Amino acid sequence: MNPDALAQALYDARRDRVPIEPLTETVPDLSVADAYAIQQRLVARMVADGDRIVGYKLGLTSRPMQELFGVDQPDYGPLLSSMVLGDGAELAVGDFIQPKVEAEIALVLERPLAGPRVSGFDVAHALGGAVAALEIVDSRIADWRIALPDTIADLASCGAAVVASRVVPVDFDLRLVGMVIDHNGVTVATGAGAAALGDPLAAVAWLANTLAPYDVTLEAGHVVMTGSLHAAFDVAPGDVVRADFDRLGSVTVRFR
Repeated sequence: MNPDALAQALYDARRDRVPIEPLTETVPDLSVADAYAIQQRLVARMVADGDRIVGYKLGLTSRPMQELFGVDQPDYGPLLSSMVLGDGAELAVGDFIQPKVEAEIALVLERPLAGPRVSGFDVAHALGGAVAALEIVDSRIADWRIALPDTIADLASCGAAVVASRVVPVDFDLRLVGMVIDHNGVTVATGAGAAALGDPLAAVAWLANTLAPYDVTLEAGHVVMTGSLHAAFDVAPGDVVRADFDRLGSVTVRFR
């Protein structure tokens, strides 16, 4: 395996919006550790272009998705500044390869968090608040033919995050936060915070502890997308997607 060459292939696919064949077909024995090594090299290329890490996204936080991939834990990828947009953002479908949308609870840190042994209690005390968010998931792998190492290497299949401006102090149980998502005015899914690894606080604790062996700290101001609350769906030019959350308010994205 040549991690630099595979990272470059993903970088080129993201830049040119031309998907590549699955890495796991090119390298059949590609491991999860290999995939994170490729992800790190891909992120280094983006940072060299002037981007910066402003948070993280979690994937595979629901049991059905873990069963689909045959795993028992989530995956993660960094959120870069170029990927984070405000409520009401208008995005060109052509800026992605094969975009889908998910509604998520994002948590904003007020104080740093570093594992190991971070608990949900620790996360609660480090929080600045919770935010309504939408993730535009995208894959640089052709036709979404992804195995777990493919999605990990490919920034955990993240394209962009649309985050509301209202940061809500968390004095309530995030597991019970309900969500309704509309696609062109039609309700297409509902969900609740408990879909994110049982509790969004637990999701962030898992991330902090998983990053600890790499000496990575979740910094104050970081945004953590805690995982989808429903099944992702495709979008096309002209679409409008709006998610309404209990307590957190709404967030909208438009596509052209």
